[in-house]
Amino acid sequence: MTKLFDENRPIFQQVREKIEDQIINGQLKEGEQAPSTNQLADFYRINHITVLKGINQLVEEGILFKKRGIGMFVAAGAKEKLLIARKGSFVEDYVIPLVEEADKLRIPTEEIIEMVKKVKGGNLP
Repeated sequence: MTKLFDENRPIFQQVREKIEDQIINGQLKEGEQAPSTNQLADFYRINHITVLKGINQLVEEGILFKKRGIGMFVAAGAKEKLLIARKGSFVEDYVIPLVEEADKLRIPTEEIIEMVKKVKGGNLP
């Protein structure tokens, strides 16, 4: 297994996330052809069935679609769907735990906001 992957999470999920990231950051645009299963398997040096599992999830969710005999393409609205889903996950994975910890430490909301502004501005404490 290559070092491009976190060994603590399923590789198919990470392949899926890499494709999602390419759509979100504009490397893959709606209507464009996505890399083939074989291309991804060769690039990452992993089993094509592993890649296929991640791609199939994206197809099931309407992020990618198949054109028989041609390949996979990014669906219309894919970027917006991904942004909505990722924002929801962001709240669950990061914001809720941050607020819970801040409450334990009795950090007021205004101070949390200032901390975030400093971090986003590159002014780390």
